[in-house]
Amino acid sequence: MAQYYLYFKAFHIVGFVSWFAGLFYLVRIFVYHAEAEDREEPIKSELKKQFSLMSERVYKIIMNPAMMITWTCGLSMLAINPAILDQNWIRVKLLLLVLLTAYHLYCKGIVKKQLAGISPFNSYQFRLLNELPTLFLVAIVLLAVIKDVLNFAYLFLGVLVFGFILFSIVKAYKRHREKKAKS
Repeated sequence: MAQYYLYFKAFHIVGFVSWFAGLFYLVRIFVYHAEAEDREEPIKSELKKQFSLMSERVYKIIMNPAMMITWTCGLSMLAINPAILDQNWIRVKLLLLVLLTAYHLYCKGIVKKQLAGISPFNSYQFRLLNELPTLFLVAIVLLAVIKDVLNFAYLFLGVLVFGFILFSIVKAYKRHREKKAKS
């Protein structure tokens, strides 16, 4: 069984790269869906219909399988080498993965609402929501690569600072777009 560890690891990496790609793309579609509200009919209805179809497909065809591959291969690696569970970094990583899975499921709720014609957020709020996977990605990769060498308090503080920087960039971009729209 140990000879399969590297195969599980390779597919785990492929899975999480695909999962994050889907997470980033899905919420970007949510942004476009919300921006379609500002368009005139019949373009508005056509765009919303198209974006709803795209978000449903990204969720079902990319994100769900990628998440399942990520979890299956990751748990398979832990089954092959259960001693990893004795290390603190893997416990924190698993907690972050559970939270990321909750975010994934939360996005499913948004897909359903948009299919029903309801948009729970405006485009700016969706842009902020789109930054959450970035924070997860940075924290998870740092944990997996640096492991126990990194003081977890510094990691958490660093991710929060990174999140604040991302928030500031999104806010500045919003001001830039609003200024550009007025001129």
